[in-house]
Amino acid sequence: MEKHTKQSLTPVRRRLLTLMQEMNFGRIEGLSIRKGEPVFDPMPRIVRQIKFCAENGPRREKKLNDFNLKNQVVELFAAMDQIENGIIETLEVKHGLPFLMNLEEAVGA
Repeated sequence: MEKHTKQSLTPVRRRLLTLMQEMNFGRIEGLSIRKGEPVFDPMPRIVRQIKFCAENGPRREKKLNDFNLKNQVVELFAAMDQIENGIIETLEVKHGLPFLMNLEEAVGA
C-alpha cells in the first residue's frame, strides 16, 4: 500500500496543499492541470471565505514538515491524475481540505 504523505508529493502539489491550508475556507478558480500537476502560471484566482466567530487563520498542519494526507487530498490528486490536462473551474476548500470541484468537460461526439 502506497504511503501518502506531504513529503511524497511533488513540489507543485505541496504548493497546492499549502495554499489550501493557508486559505482554510474559500475556493480556487481556474486552476490549470498539465500532465496531472497543478500549474501556477497563470496564477489561479483565490477567493477566501471569512467565517464570523470562527477560526479563519491558516491550518496548524501548514507548519509541519511531513504528515499523512487526509483522504480528500489523496482523492484530489488522484482526480488530477485522471484529468491529466484541463482546468478545474472551481475547487472549494473547507477546513484546509478540498471539498468539491467543478470541471469543464468537452462532450464527445
